Amino acid sequence: MSHRTLDDLDAAGKRVLVRVDLNVPITDGQVTDDTRIRAAVPGIRRLHEAGAAVLLLSHLGRPAGPESRFALEPVARRLAELLEVPVRYRRSSGPASAGQLAFAAEVEPGSVTLLENTRFDARETANDPELAWALAGIADVFVNDAFGTAHRAHASTEGVARLLPAYAGPLLEAELQALGRLLDGAEAPFHAVIGGAKVSDKAGVLKHLLTLADAIFIGGAMANTFSAATGGATGASLIEPDQFETAREFLAQAEQHGVEVLLPSDLVCATEIGAGVPVQTVPAGEVPDGLMALDIGPATAARFADKLAEANTIVWNGPMGVFEVPEFAAGTLRVAEAVAACSGFTVVGGGDSVAALNQAGLADRISHVSTGGGASLEFLEGRTLPGVAALENGTD
Repeated sequence: MSHRTLDDLDAAGKRVLVRVDLNVPITDGQVTDDTRIRAAVPGIRRLHEAGAAVLLLSHLGRPAGPESRFALEPVARRLAELLEVPVRYRRSSGPASAGQLAFAAEVEPGSVTLLENTRFDARETANDPELAWALAGIADVFVNDAFGTAHRAHASTEGVARLLPAYAGPLLEAELQALGRLLDGAEAPFHAVIGGAKVSDKAGVLKHLLTLADAIFIGGAMANTFSAATGGATGASLIEPDQFETAREFLAQAEQHGVEVLLPSDLVCATEIGAGVPVQTVPAGEVPDGLMALDIGPATAARFADKLAEANTIVWNGPMGVFEVPEFAAGTLRVAEAVAACSGFTVVGGGDSVAALNQAGLADRISHVSTGGGASLEFLEGRTLPGVAALENGTD
């Protein structure tokens, strides 16, 4: 796909509307994890230093209309600290309210303004043309630097991109290049590690990886569904009975494609999730009644690590267990270490996987850490992302 980037934009004196992803956790009015804000800073800083009047759009949470707990004021404060320049912000009922549009009209070149939560306006998720036109009316050009929302056809991602000259920001471009490398031209052996809770969330990407990867590793609670689908005992573990056939079909297709599938051989189990609870390691497929599988076991972790050492390309999305609790963190951390040790090209995505990397202090040893979330999964499924497709069609 061909699209323009900031290299093609002379931003001096222009009013640049930038879609960023500042959807961060906030507790007691304070940002508790600024990873996404930090990721957006380079693109914002580049436009600011070029002399643009920067107008930022982002969502936060899933508010049912204007809710004060989802206002972007804490985000504006943290962004100003990271940019080391003032960030204009005024609380409102939405990014296109009369007061907010008047506030946006007052911008000067060299300023940074954060508009209110896009989802305060119900027209956002409906991709309403009226909202898209209202947002386009305050700017000269549009930049999408929010890959994490590019899979949504919303007014601030897809709608406005079709009304203004549209460009990809550096974060979005980096995501497209890194994930695109996995889809086209990945150096073999290519190994994919997929974890998390639900097969239903990852079924599409698992199926598409059969055409790309040489080996696929499955961990986390979703491995329980595979075990149960093939006759294993899973005790009180989380499973998805409606995904049993999907799991069996995947295993059959993997055999047809000659793709090795690695499932857990042992599991760390407990009767409940909590720090300090008694745990026991049992063979996979032999989880006793009353116990839940909450992490891959040490033998599985060692086997996964040994196999990952053979890879030249690795993608990892989803933890191997409930890594937030120390008793169930060893498997995920061992995988994180194995991925970081790879001398080839590595991509890690998904909030929990990235959190585990940060917990282990290994993020700087990964080729690309994706902030894309659901967008990354849809891209790896081979699907067209509306927010990216619209960049190709922006007006001149």
